[in-house]
Amino acid sequence: MKKIFILTGEPSGDKLASKVIARLKSSKSDIEYLSVGGEYLKALGIRSLYNLNEVTYLGFTRVLLNIFKIKKKINDTAKEIIKFKPDILFSVDSPDFTLRVVKEVKKKDPRIKTIHFVAPQVWVWREQRAKKLRHFLDHILLLFPFEKKYFDKAGIKSTFIGHPLLEDSERSKVDISQIIKDNKKIFSIFPGSRLSEINVLTPILFKFIKMMNEKYKDLFFVFHSTSEYVQLIQNLLLKEGFKNCGAIGDEKIKNHILKSSMFAVAKSGTISLEICNAKIPSIIIYKMGMINFFIIKMLVKVRFANIINIAANEEIIPELLQSNCNPTNIYNTVDKLLSDEKELEKQVFKSQEIIRNFKTEKSSDIATSVIKNYF
Repeated sequence: MKKIFILTGEPSGDKLASKVIARLKSSKSDIEYLSVGGEYLKALGIRSLYNLNEVTYLGFTRVLLNIFKIKKKINDTAKEIIKFKPDILFSVDSPDFTLRVVKEVKKKDPRIKTIHFVAPQVWVWREQRAKKLRHFLDHILLLFPFEKKYFDKAGIKSTFIGHPLLEDSERSKVDISQIIKDNKKIFSIFPGSRLSEINVLTPILFKFIKMMNEKYKDLFFVFHSTSEYVQLIQNLLLKEGFKNCGAIGDEKIKNHILKSSMFAVAKSGTISLEICNAKIPSIIIYKMGMINFFIIKMLVKVRFANIINIAANEEIIPELLQSNCNPTNIYNTVDKLLSDEKELEKQVFKSQEIIRNFKTEKSSDIATSVIKNYF
């Protein structure tokens, strides 16, 4: 029996990994799996060595404060992977954790084939990293076509597979009448999948909702969360006394609610692609500590935070970052967009033009084919 170890570092990577592994499991049954994963891989019956929370750190300062703990976790994870003796180590995203583990594993057992999914964003910063990766990575699966030239230049095998989250899925019937009542319009909110993001953004979003409620009487705000934090958000909403807010963690219901939404406010990240794919107008928000922000500001070489805007080289989707990420700015931006139907249509049209380049016919099938070739 062949063996694969799946290595992720945060919920978004866990979700992406599950899309590929679900397809692999359905096409090839004689594979044994072990992982560092979350709820999505768990739903596929794949055991994780430990909880993802133990490795999900946000920001440079938090990493520095936990540097010895992280280094120990990297070494311990590498030891467990080597003990498992996988044919393939399939790492996904979170390069500051996963690729350090992969490097250790490859150094100690070069026979293990290493495939990494979601390339480090060398086109954003630290382009020189690409050359170092060829010493311990056998293959990289790319989300975006423009990435390939960087890894070709570095002499690393890579395949553009497109984004699995943009694959068309069947829309099953889901009854949301118990969640959304009184025929209100759905307004989706994505406060992040990490506790640190939720702690920073929910107070801002709550004030924004209170401002929205002064003018709009027909909205129901749905917070999209993970199963781990949905109860936390529900408790916070209850504490605030909101009557037109709810939180959801179930993936099928979340997808249905997003597609039924009239607008979305989302933390910067992968979720923006899913929102655009659902043809829902949106804005992007994000806020981090000042030290982290200044470090990133010095290193990045792109103008925008959102991949849609980066690819278009223009702000198609409004970005409210750092000091601009405050209740008043969010309200004014959303209110202005909601009053301009042509602007909403323009955003959806332009974003569709961009994500069309990120799609392939069968992203997960392409990824599965690459993985099988390494057995």
